[in-house]
Amino acid sequence: MSIKKISKEQPENFEFTSKNLETANKIIKKYPKGKQQSAIMALLYLVQSQNDNWIPLTAMKYVAKFLDMSYIKVYEVATFYSMYNLSPVGKHFIQICTTTPCMIRGAYKLVEACKEKISPNEKQLSKDKTCSWMEVECLGACVNAPMIQINNDYYEDLDKEKTLKIIDQILNGENPKPGSYRGRLNSEPENNRKTLMDIKNA
Repeated sequence: MSIKKISKEQPENFEFTSKNLETANKIIKKYPKGKQQSAIMALLYLVQSQNDNWIPLTAMKYVAKFLDMSYIKVYEVATFYSMYNLSPVGKHFIQICTTTPCMIRGAYKLVEACKEKISPNEKQLSKDKTCSWMEVECLGACVNAPMIQINNDYYEDLDKEKTLKIIDQILNGENPKPGSYRGRLNSEPENNRKTLMDIKNA
C-alpha cells in the first residue's frame, strides 16, 4: 500500500454547513446508543464532499470531536482507505480504471486524454486548480469498459475522443451526462436484447 500524501497547505478550521450538520446527525441516529463512532466513515465522506473532494487535518479533528473519539483514530481511518483524499484533487476528481478488462479495451487511451487536457502527471492539479486525475483499480463496471469515475458519477463505454469531450465540458463548467457513451442503458446489449427472446411475461 502506498503512503498517502498529506497536503502541506491546510485550512485553519472546518465545520459542517447547516445542511451537512443535519445530515451528519441523521447518520449518527442510525447507530445504537454508544456506537456513534461507527459513523466515522460516512462522516469523513461527508467532509470530503463538502470540501472539494479532500479531507484536511482540521476536518479530522472536527469529526473526532463530533463523534467523541480520539483524533488518532480518525486519522487512522482517513489514511487507511483509498476513497479518502488527504490533499487537494480539484472540484472534478477523475479516476481511471486501468485494471485488465478496461486496459484491454483501451483504458490507457483515456489516460492519454487526461494527460493532454488536465496535467501530465496523475494526482497533479490542472492549471486552474479545478481538476486532477489518477489511475485506480477495478471500479466494478467491467462490462462497460473502458470507463472513468468523476466524483460520484460513472462514464462508460469510452474512447479517447469521447473522454476529451467530457473533460472539455467539465473544464468549461458544464455537467456531462453520466452513463454509457455508446447509447446503452446500464449494461444491456446494444440494439436491444439478443437472448431469451421467447420468454413471455407471466
